[in-house]
Amino acid sequence: MSRSRLGPNRYGKAETHVVRVTRDGETHHIRDLTVSVALSGDMEAVHLTGDNSAVLPTDTQKNTVFAFARKHGIDSPEGFGLLLARHFTGSQPAVRHARVAVEEHAWERIGDGGHSFARRGGETRTAVVHHGEDGTHVVSGLKDLVVLNSGDSEFWGYVKDEYTTLPETHDRILATEVTAQWRHANLDTDWEESYPRARRHLLEAFAGTYSLSLQQTLYAMGDRVLDGLADVCEVRLSLPNKHHFTVDLEPFGLDNDNEVFFAADRPYGLIEGAVVRDGAPDPGLAWS
Repeated sequence: MSRSRLGPNRYGKAETHVVRVTRDGETHHIRDLTVSVALSGDMEAVHLTGDNSAVLPTDTQKNTVFAFARKHGIDSPEGFGLLLARHFTGSQPAVRHARVAVEEHAWERIGDGGHSFARRGGETRTAVVHHGEDGTHVVSGLKDLVVLNSGDSEFWGYVKDEYTTLPETHDRILATEVTAQWRHANLDTDWEESYPRARRHLLEAFAGTYSLSLQQTLYAMGDRVLDGLADVCEVRLSLPNKHHFTVDLEPFGLDNDNEVFFAADRPYGLIEGAVVRDGAPDPGLAWS
């Protein structure tokens, strides 16, 4: 008798890179996505006996991404993810749940010809779609958004023990690389209008909060998004503290009144948290 059983599982094609060019006369538009698909459902046989009769090959999943980009276009990461997730669960009897994660790589137009672009630096837009028998969930987001406040930030009054060497400060640089995700309670959303609004609220809260801790700033950022977007019910943030330490210049006969800093790479503090709207619906598998 077996002493084991099959636990939760899923499979799919990861990181399919698709670029869709839409030509509006002489003016072209680009959507550049990396799409990862993961399917789950009645997959016991393939794990236990090698029976592939319920398995949609991951190569087919890749091909579907390209075909849908041609047939349907790409209006937004969220919309494209929903199309794919609904297709896989609706067309495959064994598939009970689809998870589609999308990252968008932004380009900006250069020149006057309408067809020249430069890859834009800064953050990456993200979206994760879950669709199946248990419902549909859409989580929008961004990552790699680096921000810095050179003032209006303090850190003092913390616990001290025999290993504490960090001096208190009432004037410090506060910098972080924002990873933010926000869960939508309503799927009837204009994704292309919602994303820049959420991004703007995150930035305005970071810039406008007199910070006594990065935790305080995290809450202010999440709360601002909930206040500004009625269809968002939960915001999750991961904020590494990109430490900036004043450099001791006294050996060179120089003072340093918070003007020259060493930007430390690692180790770093990592602040994570969620801000949830009162009465938010159950997240189900939205965050899995």
